[in-house]
Formats: sequence, structure tokens, C-alpha cells
Amino acid sequence: MKADANHMKTLYDANGFLTAIDVLDTNELRQANSDYGRLEEKFGKEYTQYNLHNIHMQYEWAMNLAVHPNLLRAITAVLGPNVILLDSRFICKYPSTDVPHKDNTSPYVAWHQDIKYWGFEGGPVASVWLALDDVDTENGVLQIIPGTHKQGVLEHRTADIPGNMLTSNQEIPKHLVNVEDLVECPLKAGQMSVHDGLTVHASEPNMSNRRRCGFVIRYVPTEAYPVEDPERPRTFPATVLVAGTDQYNNFQDHAPHFFTKAF
Repeated sequence: MKADANHMKTLYDANGFLTAIDVLDTNELRQANSDYGRLEEKFGKEYTQYNLHNIHMQYEWAMNLAVHPNLLRAITAVLGPNVILLDSRFICKYPSTDVPHKDNTSPYVAWHQDIKYWGFEGGPVASVWLALDDVDTENGVLQIIPGTHKQGVLEHRTADIPGNMLTSNQEIPKHLVNVEDLVECPLKAGQMSVHDGLTVHASEPNMSNRRRCGFVIRYVPTEAYPVEDPERPRTFPATVLVAGTDQYNNFQDHAPHFFTKAF
């Protein structure tokens, strides 16, 4: 997708997501995969599939991905000019030949809303999936129910089917999800999708012989603020002001020493 800020904002407000946004060029993609590959070698694929959390605080290359100008142009289009990076995580669904499925259970992501357990109010959250691999139906593409960001926070409960990769093992009950309306968001490596924290989404297991790896990064406008909520017990140790200015100071700026804000 190549569109101006106003068009992106219009689409995002109407549907709750954008997809196929070009971010990384060929050389940048090659370097990102090389950097990620070193972590696979260091920690092992069973670990890297979900445990590389907030590594933008440790690795300059990960921070550079999270503040790539093409990415931030889309984020500021939908959230406004003043933006905080809230959290990041690599999520990688490997083929079973690389990471055998425990108890014959294939990892998947249940229907959910990102904002349900995030512990803040006062503004939206935008979740980016920056693809390091081609993503399609066969290897577990993101599925979205358009317009669900207008429904508010839905009921979530413990997932019935084992293998859910979500930390809290939460899912929206099936009777609240109109699966006949779902839209798939296939991506080419180097592209990204972005969806609102209230947008209902999920992804099926990777049934291919290919890796399906992406960098998930979440952003909030500076007017958002943390709240004390026993259902959402969150701390925010990796927040960084990445665009504009922050007149509210609701989140501490934990910018690592190697980061210089340029947007």
C-alpha cells in the first residue's frame, strides 16, 4: 500500500486496520533477517519463537526497525504526530520440522483484542506486524474482522483449544466473532500491517515448511496513560518517545543510549 496520510487515516478509522504497507527495501530486509538469525543461533528457535520481548532496548537494529521512517509515517497518520513505542516482541511460527510441536499441538493465536490486557487508557493502541517472511494462508496469515474496533472491549475467556500463543491464553468466545466477515492480510517480506487495539484478530497454525516471522510493535499517542487494573497488571519498562513531543509525560522515556529520535 502506498497512500497519503489522510487516505490511510480514513481507511484505518473505517476498517480498524491497514495492510501491505511497504517498509523495508531488499537490503534492509536482508540485514534484518541476518540480525534475527544471529539470535536464532544464540538462543535456539524454540526460545526465539515468542520470547524475544522488548529487544529494541538492547539491540540497535531492532530499534531501527521500530522507528523506520516508512513505518512511522503510517503510525503518525493513524495516531497523530506524538507517539510512544509501548512494547515489542518477535513472534515466529516455525514449521514443525524446525520446532517440533509439543504434545502434537500446533501453535496458533486465538481471536482477541490487543487492548484487553494492556493496562492503559486515554488513547488507542496501534499494533504493527512487520514481516520478515512472506505471510500467506498456508503459514498462518493474520486474520482480521473489519470494523470490530467500533464495538468496544469484548468478553475474553480462557481458550478451549491448546496451543494458543497468547501469554494469558485468552480468546473471544466464538459466538461473538463473525468469522464469515474475516479478511486475511497476506504480506510480502518487508511489508507491514497495522491494526487498532480493539480490532478482533487471530491467526491459524503454520502448516507449511516455511518460517513465518514478524516483529510486533505497539504504539500509543502521548495522551494515553497507565491505569491500575487487576485484570491488566502491566508495567511499561521499554517505552520510548519515537515521534513528536510529549507534553503529558504519562510514560517514562526509557530511550536506550544508542537511540536518537529523528521523526
